[in-house]
Amino acid sequence: HRPSYPEARGLRHLAFEVEDINRAIEDLEKENIPVEPIRVDELTGKRFTFFCDPDDLPFEIYGN
Repeated sequence: HRPSYPEARGLRHLAFEVEDINRAIEDLEKENIPVEPIRVDELTGKRFTFFCDPDDLPFEIYGN
């Protein structure tokens, strides 16, 4: 499980599909928002990663 234990707050995470995950990561990093390394979904082959909001709740971006 994730170190922030978001499920204790009633939320596992929110996910957003993006057209260009590299661009989304660049945009987040320009705002000094840390992003986890990209992983690959074994079922779909699509790439995904996580970042946290100011309350330390995780958000997922998922795409190509």
